[in-house]
Amino acid sequence: MKVTGFTIIRNAIKYDYPVLEAIQSILPICDEFIVGVGNSDDKTLELIRSIDSKKIKIIESIWDDANREGGLVLSIETNKVFGAIEKDSDWCFYIQSDECVHEDDLSAIKIAMEKYKDDKEVQGLLFNYKHFYGHYNYIGTGRRWYSKEIRIIKNDKSIRSYKDAQGFRTANGEKLKVKHINASIYHYGWVKSPKAQQAKQENFHKMWHDDNWVKEHIPVVEEFDYSKIDLLENYKGTHPALYRERIAKANWKFNYNNSKVKISLKNKCLHFIEKTFGWRVGENRNYILLKN
Repeated sequence: MKVTGFTIIRNAIKYDYPVLEAIQSILPICDEFIVGVGNSDDKTLELIRSIDSKKIKIIESIWDDANREGGLVLSIETNKVFGAIEKDSDWCFYIQSDECVHEDDLSAIKIAMEKYKDDKEVQGLLFNYKHFYGHYNYIGTGRRWYSKEIRIIKNDKSIRSYKDAQGFRTANGEKLKVKHINASIYHYGWVKSPKAQQAKQENFHKMWHDDNWVKEHIPVVEEFDYSKIDLLENYKGTHPALYRERIAKANWKFNYNNSKVKISLKNKCLHFIEKTFGWRVGENRNYILLKN
């Protein structure tokens, strides 16, 4: 079994993307890893080259900033890298630059890839998601967060990165048939210092909207306001070992007060059902889940 990891990145240093942790978290179970490095205003290329592994392959790319609507440039760049993966790879493991896999999950992931490698019905593997917000000790539980997404796909070039690269579908838009595995993606995109988060938001929304929209909807402030959030819970689990240094250096404060959270009665009911029965009513699934 051959596994190729892949990701895309641009301006990692400027906007404090933890791309090294993302790559290194799955590198042990990958035979190679292809990184699409976009034209950057910092030393992102040098950062990726600093990874001490012969598994790393770099593809340099010029991102077309005209493809701003709906984050389309992200799927375009993701498909470039996916297209460069050789035919002899069985699985392709996609990870975004603000995601990480816990070392405790690597064995289960590898076992699942071995199990379904020759199952032609299975097009991908579905992961649970842990979305951290504000600081490393808070995790999102509201309806705004997707609970699962595809991160491993068969090396079938009829599969394409979909829309803003959150997930995958076929070239004609059909949902992939996937198996759910007992492993999680740790998503840290909403955990940065307030100043770094604000800079990221200003740049990030430029990949979805034109300049007028950004000017109207993104406030010109020095620090991001983390208080505008709905449901969070204290996180009681462990983080990937690769995040120890980042967590130790996290010197900003974020205190969540759930008494000030305002959510609709409908969402209160939906949240209660999910917490009580484990059923997320009406969740938009970007996949077809096969029974295990």
